[in-house]
Amino acid sequence: PGIEGRLFTPLGIAYIVSIIASLFVSLTLTPILCSFLLPQAKILGHKQDSRLVLFLKSQALKVLNFTLPRTQLVVGGTSLLLAASLLLLPFMGHNFLPDFNEGTATIGVAADPGISLSASDELGTKIEQEILSVPEVKSTVRRTGRAEMDEHAEGVHWSEIDVDFKDKKTRSMDVILKEIREKIEKTGDVYVNLGQPISHRLDHLLSGVRAQIAIKIFGPELSELRRFGGEIQQALKDVRGIVDLQTEPLVLVPQLKIAINRDEANKHGVRAGTLADDLEIALNGEVAAQFLENQKFHDIFVRLDDESRATPDKISNTLIKFMPSGKAVSLSEIANVYEGSGPNMVNREDMQRRIVISANTQGRDLSAVVKDVRAVIDTKLKLPKGYFIKIGGQFESQQNATRQMIGLGLLSLIGIFAVLFIHFRSVILCLQVMLNIPLALIGSIIAIYITERTLSVATLVAFITLCGIASRNGILLISHYLHLIKEEGELFNAQMVIRGSLERLVPVLMTAATAVLALVPLLLSQGEAGKEILYPVAVVIVGGLISSTVLDLVVTPTLFLKYGKSAIDKYLKNQKQTNKGEWE
Repeated sequence: PGIEGRLFTPLGIAYIVSIIASLFVSLTLTPILCSFLLPQAKILGHKQDSRLVLFLKSQALKVLNFTLPRTQLVVGGTSLLLAASLLLLPFMGHNFLPDFNEGTATIGVAADPGISLSASDELGTKIEQEILSVPEVKSTVRRTGRAEMDEHAEGVHWSEIDVDFKDKKTRSMDVILKEIREKIEKTGDVYVNLGQPISHRLDHLLSGVRAQIAIKIFGPELSELRRFGGEIQQALKDVRGIVDLQTEPLVLVPQLKIAINRDEANKHGVRAGTLADDLEIALNGEVAAQFLENQKFHDIFVRLDDESRATPDKISNTLIKFMPSGKAVSLSEIANVYEGSGPNMVNREDMQRRIVISANTQGRDLSAVVKDVRAVIDTKLKLPKGYFIKIGGQFESQQNATRQMIGLGLLSLIGIFAVLFIHFRSVILCLQVMLNIPLALIGSIIAIYITERTLSVATLVAFITLCGIASRNGILLISHYLHLIKEEGELFNAQMVIRGSLERLVPVLMTAATAVLALVPLLLSQGEAGKEILYPVAVVIVGGLISSTVLDLVVTPTLFLKYGKSAIDKYLKNQKQTNKGEWE
């Protein structure tokens, strides 16, 4: 579900459809083509394998002669490799999704709430000039403030700047963004949030905040929320890897307040609520009607003129006419008009007031940064009763996605085992086929460690995909062993295992090689825009195929020779009973 489902569902559909299509072709078109083309094929006249195949078989024969009598050595060595690869996991980072390379940047800049539009525009222009002074920047586009009916409404203190970069860059994007951040921070007391258009939108969908980490403090009192937010921001400044740290600007801004004297209002026969509604229309305005002119409708907007609303004194002198007496009194006689202050905004989530401390990460993986953030909050902040903290954003989504993927992965393994058991009718044979999965895991982990050293939802999807792909090699080998015993009368011994392994050497290598070659374009696309999600998928599958193919040619024959005798006898017995039942 969620964003990760939207991103990876097309990949899953394409994979499943292609597998079904290839199955259909292999059962229909391939046999027909073989019947027409193979009788005239020159390859049937070749009595001997090619030099490459002969070389591969000679090397495989040497390895098999060495490993088949040494089961403990093979099992111990493989277990050691698996344990060593698993020990690499703590040294890897964890992210929700791979870092995108969109080629552009989206920069959010927040000034002090209450700033005027003209002052905010002037500040934004100054910031744009600083950004344009960076050599790699091509152009900027700025939006200051967002209208109230906008889905992402913001005050005029907030500016969002889209930055377009030149095609040729002499420096890395991390260095460029670091320079941009430093230049913006020098322009004044502003908060900066650097990201990318799609990444910003994803963060906003996940947590309602345009940042990777969203620390939300919930509680009843706004003043306490502001205080706790400031304490957390101060405490997190020294956490390595945190950038763009800022607290939601929940501050007191100047306000003009009108306090109605209910007793005086009642003397004149008017309700306080009715008077408040009338004052809102007079001061803020309301569409009263429409008129048609030149086939276009125009609103008739009703409110006091600008001069009557210019100062608190003029508002106090506004005449209020009461019905039915018709007597008019000034607003100052029944209400107190004064300048005060109030919060610039009150945000709620799950029916509770909250304030957000947001941050991005740079130079460290998300999970390591969040771990340090939790440790700092637990040690330096004690919240009273009624207040609590929730850490959201990409980290929360990454944890949920990981739990779901592990559960779905276990279901996939159960499904693979069930399909194998339907055919082999032997738990031992099924487990020997599925032994390729941990063998593939060795290469996958090592490949990720060598390249990105970061685990994400993309790598988890690739691990599950690899479970099915890696199982094919084991099926090729064990099915051929069974064929030699059942159809060609071979005895269960080392010579039979060697013969079966050598005869299936080329198909196993071809199966793995074709899959690896198909993924080479993705392996060469590291850092390219649009390939960020598919690159780790290719790394995991290619690394797993290499390790499972190489180790499978050693481990599967050795374990089959050691533990397969009873399973073979049971399999042949079941086959005889099945055939007997069919004849009857």
